[in-house]
Amino acid sequence: MKFTPLKSEHEAAHAKMVEFAGWFMPVEYFGIRAEHMHVREKVGLFDVSHMGEIRVRGEHALETLQWLTTNDVLKLTNGAAQYSLLPNERGGVVDDIIVYCIEANRDYLVCVNAANAAKDWAWFQANNRGAELKNESAEWGQIAVQGPRAVELVNRLFQGAAKVQPFHFTPVHFDGALCFAARTGYTGEDGFEIFVPTRQAVGLWRKLLNVGSDLEARPIGLGARDTLRTEMKYSLYGQEIDDSTNPYAAGLGWVVKPDAKDFVGKTTMLEARAKGLSEKLVGFKMIDKGIPRHDYRVLAVDSSPIGRVTSGTVSPSLNENIGIAYVQAEYAKAGSEFMIDIRGRGAKAKVVETPFVTTALTKKRDVK
Repeated sequence: MKFTPLKSEHEAAHAKMVEFAGWFMPVEYFGIRAEHMHVREKVGLFDVSHMGEIRVRGEHALETLQWLTTNDVLKLTNGAAQYSLLPNERGGVVDDIIVYCIEANRDYLVCVNAANAAKDWAWFQANNRGAELKNESAEWGQIAVQGPRAVELVNRLFQGAAKVQPFHFTPVHFDGALCFAARTGYTGEDGFEIFVPTRQAVGLWRKLLNVGSDLEARPIGLGARDTLRTEMKYSLYGQEIDDSTNPYAAGLGWVVKPDAKDFVGKTTMLEARAKGLSEKLVGFKMIDKGIPRHDYRVLAVDSSPIGRVTSGTVSPSLNENIGIAYVQAEYAKAGSEFMIDIRGRGAKAKVVETPFVTTALTKKRDVK
């Protein structure tokens, strides 16, 4: 079992602790539903120090990342961030990542999923094109500050942070240490993910809670993090995407830039798309009673199998049962109906447009 630098803070706050991807993590503090709504309405702090960080430097840094990732890293300028994928030779997904450009062409920090950190590090080494690679996962803590009041909170501590645009970051200092405040997140709300050296992580956690006390800043667990991302139909590695997933089937074709460059598995990935994808990832709401869960079967009205549920929950924001599923392409259109096999009982569901919930941040993106 691995521990984040904030373990003692979670225990002192009487968080319910569980094992997650080999880490001892807080799943909830004062109830998943209440924590979920607190982030949607106010501001919450997440310990995401279990995430991995890989540094890519040197004159071959850009060349290496262009080969390793599906998105076009060449477009990144200093202080810009980019959601992307690490593809494999079969056109599947090794991991989904965020690339942070510290110095264009020469210095990048790549944030990878905790469960995949060791796998990703091996993948980087095996496919390196001459970059200076360093696994910095043990050197960084990471705190996500999310919610309508998040920007105000972070700006109180790091003056000028409010000027940082979405998917950009800025270097900041805390307790004499260099940190990065990135306007990224996994909730659908505005906010920041702050990379902080492990020795300063506890101090920053406490400072954020103290400075944000009048904003009602509260610690939030992984349970609410999962329901928040499900309401946005954000993919979770191991559920919506894995080594066998074609990004186009997962609705992630927007981060694949085959016209801009070559990358691992490009030909195989594009050939699969050209042949016609047999299944697509959709969001759905339950019409009948029942909560859809991971790996439940999706059935046609004649009970023939047409897909599987990847994620499902009771949406705290909507008070409705929602889910994400891969279904045969002919059932992927909004309004299509099918059945979810819930413990042997067929419960009707309907494909809907996503995200399930509209936030201030998604409204801004729609305008753009």
